[in-house]
Amino acid sequence: MANGLDDVVAAETVLSDVDGLGGNLTIRGHALPALAGHWTFPAVVQLLFDGFFDQLPHDKKLAAGIGQARVDVFERLLPLLPALATRDVYSAMRAGVALMPDGGDLEDALRLIAAPAVLTPALLRLRRGESPVAPDADAGHAADLLRMTAGAPASPSLAEALDTYLVTVCDHGLNASTFATRVVASTQAGLTSAVLAGLGALKGPLHGGAPGPVIEMLDAIEAHGDAATWLRDRIARGERIMGFGHRIYRVRDPRADVLKAVVRRLGGVGEGARLAFAEKTEKIALDVLRVAKPSRSIQTNVEFYTALLLEAAGFPEEAFSCVFAAGRMAGWIAHAREQQATGRLIRPQSRYVGPMPDMVA
Repeated sequence: MANGLDDVVAAETVLSDVDGLGGNLTIRGHALPALAGHWTFPAVVQLLFDGFFDQLPHDKKLAAGIGQARVDVFERLLPLLPALATRDVYSAMRAGVALMPDGGDLEDALRLIAAPAVLTPALLRLRRGESPVAPDADAGHAADLLRMTAGAPASPSLAEALDTYLVTVCDHGLNASTFATRVVASTQAGLTSAVLAGLGALKGPLHGGAPGPVIEMLDAIEAHGDAATWLRDRIARGERIMGFGHRIYRVRDPRADVLKAVVRRLGGVGEGARLAFAEKTEKIALDVLRVAKPSRSIQTNVEFYTALLLEAAGFPEEAFSCVFAAGRMAGWIAHAREQQATGRLIRPQSRYVGPMPDMVA
């Protein structure tokens, strides 16, 4: 039996392929570097949704539909936002998503795409004692997310960087949250029910909760003053080095290279000092890991530069997983529709290893 279902093929999909040995990510026939920074997030939503929704609009019409969905979500949830904001940001965002209609048409899907991008800024502002900012239906999706968070328009370079991030994390094979989404979708439940399973899985620290601790690690190393010693001590205690290693990739995570380039293009992250320090720490960490674990290839993963990008975009650590969900929502919905269209009820077998009842004579 495969521990953790490793190497078990649980679905056939046209959506994405993760080549862990080669370090490649393919999304509907396109290599990630050909999409990230070249396609907008709405264009990639159209790519993922193609064939799964009737009369799917293209290009600007789909982007306009996502913009109108942001307005719809905001108007629906505005009276409830103060009550939601009493919880942690991720739980509050998830609770807001749960209030969306649980259907299966394109309108339902676009509201779910919009929900994390609307809820996250509104909740952050309320927790800071500020009023939520209403969406602008005509703005770009990433640009509007940033504007609603800061209360002022973002620079084009920052909006482009966040848009590239949303594209980069939109889908990634049959990871834990996507599998959870497909399991629920296989029951023919609505899209909201399915993506809530994905949101629940994403909250776990082994899946979506690691970018925040990357910032904590960088701060701790900077305060300590000796990166190599800090890292060796952590490894000796059996603790993880955040932002390094991946369950699938045996070489460098291709998403890390895309996001590193995005952060570099932003320029002036913390007047350049933060990025320079992070790059130096990355090199030291790879050297320390190579010596400490010579039998394993532990490389930089997507979380390392995600943390730097989202920090530069003005998001607090507690909201990092919310922004990740804003990108991954597109992939979850596409997988849910694919599972409903082509798959059976997912019902694996288990092997009982507990005690047996006494035999009755």
